Amino acid sequence: MKKSFLLFSILLIGCSSPKDEPVTPIKNQEQTLFQTPKNFPSPIYDLSSNPVNQPGFELGKELFNEPMLSRDNTIACAECHNQAYAFTHHGHDVSHGIDNRIGSRNAPPIQNMAWQKEFFWDGGVGNLDLFSIAPIENPLEMDENIGNVLGKLRKSTRYPALFQKAFGTSEINTQRFLKALSQFMLTLVSANSRYDKYVRNEGEILGTDELKGLKLFQEKCSSCHAGQLFTDQTYRNNGLYIQGSKDQGRYRITEIETDKYKFKVPSLRNIDVTGPYMHDGRFLTLDAVLEHYNTGVQNTQNLDPLLAKKIPMTAEEKLQIIAFLRTLTDKAFLTNPNFSAN
Repeated sequence: MKKSFLLFSILLIGCSSPKDEPVTPIKNQEQTLFQTPKNFPSPIYDLSSNPVNQPGFELGKELFNEPMLSRDNTIACAECHNQAYAFTHHGHDVSHGIDNRIGSRNAPPIQNMAWQKEFFWDGGVGNLDLFSIAPIENPLEMDENIGNVLGKLRKSTRYPALFQKAFGTSEINTQRFLKALSQFMLTLVSANSRYDKYVRNEGEILGTDELKGLKLFQEKCSSCHAGQLFTDQTYRNNGLYIQGSKDQGRYRITEIETDKYKFKVPSLRNIDVTGPYMHDGRFLTLDAVLEHYNTGVQNTQNLDPLLAKKIPMTAEEKLQIIAFLRTLTDKAFLTNPNFSAN
């Protein structure tokens, strides 16, 4: 598996022709499409290498909603990443792709991508500009290859002009294609929930149960779901019963024995609308998730030490934590017309 991952990495790099010129986005637009929220840390993504501008954003949005990215021109990125549900595949335990093929993992939300170190449940991609290759070339998702995608875009009547506006050239290559998708995804910043307005002192008031839930969350959950992103971006085994495909998580990438059954700690932003939960979508409700930590943690290989004694919670405490988690829903983000397909 490690060798195949290395080969995959080489193929990813090889997708860009050595003759690719540096990306030179048009800079006559105000660079206001991406801003760091006051309560967020500095982004990890190098924005100087791909500054977000209006033409690049518009091109990226078109590509995100473009079914030509799939083998039979039926599946767009937006198929598994619906804005109303924080760009997840709502209602599906695992993703469904081309020819109704069923994947092995729950589709994570696409939000706050500029602050992520690695992507996917196992961290198999470490650069946002390579992120899109994985679903495009996955046979269970879009089952296409980048070369074919570029060929279809070059033959289209509208994409050469869109690339001209975004990058100053109508030439469509791998680098510009991926950078445009990144520009769109970089703008998908969720930071205007009731919680955000509360911590930024913007006039929002949390109720009694929500405040009690915040305190309980800080005591019981924030070791893993840390900071304003509500994830420490580590990989942990949270004691799920090993079932179905027996997915070994991070181990599939590293082949390090201590990584078996570890998955990336997800952000809890917009958690109320991103169910079902866990890497395989096994839990349908937030109550079921909390009950897992309360009574259901299994002593599987590499169980996180923080969960050795589970996380005891009363029924009332669970309700209060859920009340707080619901303050993380960013309705403006979920309904922003700028993000929706035209």
